[in-house]
Amino acid sequence: MGKREVLVIGGGTAGWIAAAYLARFFEGRVGVTLLESPEIGIIGVGEGAFPTIRNTLKFLGIDESHFIRAASATFKQGIRFDDWLHAPAADGTRHSYLHPFEAPFHAEASGLVPYWLLQDAGTRAPFAEAVTIQNRVAAAQRAPKRPGEGDYAGPLNYAYHFDAARLAEVIAARAVELGVRHLKGRLTHVELAKDGSIAAIATDAHGALAADLYVDCSGFRAELIGKALGVPFRSVRHQLFTDRALACKIPYDRPDAPIASFTIAAAHPAGWTWDIGLQGARGIGCVWSSAHMSDAEAADQLRAYVGHDAYEARIIPFEPGYRPTQWVKNCVAVGLSGGFLEPLESTGVVLIEAAVAMIAELFPLGGPADAPAARFNRLMSARYANIINFLKLHYCLSRRGEAFWRDNADPASIPAALQELLDQWRWRPPSRFDFLLDLESFAFFNYQYILYGMEYRTDLSASRGDFPNMAAAEKMFARIRSFGERATADLPSHRALIREINQGLSLAG
Repeated sequence: MGKREVLVIGGGTAGWIAAAYLARFFEGRVGVTLLESPEIGIIGVGEGAFPTIRNTLKFLGIDESHFIRAASATFKQGIRFDDWLHAPAADGTRHSYLHPFEAPFHAEASGLVPYWLLQDAGTRAPFAEAVTIQNRVAAAQRAPKRPGEGDYAGPLNYAYHFDAARLAEVIAARAVELGVRHLKGRLTHVELAKDGSIAAIATDAHGALAADLYVDCSGFRAELIGKALGVPFRSVRHQLFTDRALACKIPYDRPDAPIASFTIAAAHPAGWTWDIGLQGARGIGCVWSSAHMSDAEAADQLRAYVGHDAYEARIIPFEPGYRPTQWVKNCVAVGLSGGFLEPLESTGVVLIEAAVAMIAELFPLGGPADAPAARFNRLMSARYANIINFLKLHYCLSRRGEAFWRDNADPASIPAALQELLDQWRWRPPSRFDFLLDLESFAFFNYQYILYGMEYRTDLSASRGDFPNMAAAEKMFARIRSFGERATADLPSHRALIREINQGLSLAG
């Protein structure tokens, strides 16, 4: 039996991560080819990632400083949610909370969370501020690390904001170094075998291309999994309502303007607006539900957020949902062709990373190419379902009065599995035992940050006696405050670190 061949259809973030990862993983034991259409651009809806991206880039052997310079990247320490709990009040009062990437400090087996819950709700510090130093560091626009602390390492957990097109270019260059054969051309036809598998891909520039496994990274077009194989798509718009985005880039008003080291997600009457700090500009996008807001109203919303209309914006329609079957015969979908939920929490890149890692681990070097398909489909479907629960958690706890938010709080729109957990979390905080690691993209503490950021009430009063170390916990809360102040003083400003990296300073020192 000869060497197995993988053919990736489509460039962009999904295609290039898939090709580079498989080439790196198999180290020449499997041939990897990527076919990219020169006419099709990169959607790049969200220009952000989750901390898992650091492991991916490190595995691919990409120098962190080079990546930051080449992809116009900045550091991301979490997401700040503005106005999600309630709309701004007439007196200007607004609600805001941070979902940091750093896990809460642990004082004992039960952690600090029960002790925070047992404090006076009217006087205690906000949850993320109380249990981690990252809240204070990010709010002060400091970086999560210092120069010289090494590639992909630092005292605080972090991800990146980046230019999606430039990210793809960085990974493409590395993929070619790793042995990926890069072909430019247009897919013209998909030839199917008698058993329904893909026999070959017809192209305008390279004739027929055949492989053992075809990876569909053709985006929303889903050329292989959707058009050729007809695999059904499951909409989840009855649970996640947003289905349109209007995106633009806004230059900073001055070269030394501070760069936020978190994504801002600002709620509006029918969705939310992202605000991402890149090196030379802010990426801003209005996300909304077309059932609750017109395109014209969304354009007004974006204009009001930016403060002027001197920009070009492009509209990106999407259907929230996924294909429950993403690996069929010798074809597997990765990225938008497999599904897309919405830009919140950077789940698009997270799902690409999860899919590609599973393909690499499960792909057989001998025997049927579709042998792992059933397992892959079970794991990916469960992961999508759990991400839907996590995203819905952000919406369903809102007390805003607009129709979009009222509909999100309607129990009929809340997945049964999430409602079951919410019922339990009234009496205990989210636990690691609520989640199976291989089916999850987010840890239990990510749920805690959202739940308690949205002022969900977990009543531990009946078990107060089980937590006798309140004095020690109070000391730990004070130490976290002190550590946060010290870290804010010690860490460079985010803008300063990015400037140093771009002037050629290696993070590795």
